[in-house]
Amino acid sequence: MSNKNGILHDKVALITGAASGIGRASALVFAREGARLVLADVNERDGEDISGSVKESGGESIFVKCDVSSAADVESLISKAVGVFGRLDCAFNNAGISGEQAPTGQCSDDNWDLVISVNLKGVWLCMKHEINHMLKQGKGAIVNTSSVGGLVALRGHPAYAASKGGVVQLTRTAAVEYARAGIRVNAVCPGWIDTPILYAGGELNQDELAAAVTPEFAALLSAIVGKNPTRAQLVNVMAGLTTPMGRLGSAQEVSEVAAWLCSDAASYVTGQCLAVDGGLTAQ
Repeated sequence: MSNKNGILHDKVALITGAASGIGRASALVFAREGARLVLADVNERDGEDISGSVKESGGESIFVKCDVSSAADVESLISKAVGVFGRLDCAFNNAGISGEQAPTGQCSDDNWDLVISVNLKGVWLCMKHEINHMLKQGKGAIVNTSSVGGLVALRGHPAYAASKGGVVQLTRTAAVEYARAGIRVNAVCPGWIDTPILYAGGELNQDELAAAVTPEFAALLSAIVGKNPTRAQLVNVMAGLTTPMGRLGSAQEVSEVAAWLCSDAASYVTGQCLAVDGGLTAQ
């Protein structure tokens, strides 16, 4: 899988949330493009699995168990990456959770704290330690995972939307702070992407459905798939109706953008939050 002609050839790349979804796809894409990988996740079994897959395909990879909301874990992660490979050229801060579905007035304190801790504090902690090492190198590239929910309103997920909106502003702030130090910072904002996080939870009850969509859309959805749709049905119908391209995106499609942003091909791109959403936010 190692590729001397790849856009990330010989670059040391860190990917958090690497055990599933966009992170797992990114491990394969980054390795295909020649990167030497540090893969991190709280899910040790699946993280070791994808790291093993990279190595079996001829790539170079280590796995580090890491809770990105823990300052000690993140500091240890960066130290291990540099200790093993000698440097850190790029990082894809992708770890995140969706949290519970409920409107703002019913969002629990525990859900708020957890989602913000993982999705926003976790990205900040990673950036903090990545940047401080990259400053010593004189260059580096960071890509954060935000969401279209960080660009436009997202009914029923106030903590998630707030966390992803925070990632957008954190990305822009760090980009202008460190541009002259040779460190680029960008974000990807995925739309409806076919990953496991979309399908967790089985059937939606009527309260959850009411929190997620307008009454008019709920009526339309019921006419299409019935009164008790699964999350999978909801996601596929909403993607089809709200996305100009009329389909879900794939984890690989997001990963290709992240890999490009980490590469020297994007050397004049910083402070950007690229929507990978099939045209959703262009409407």
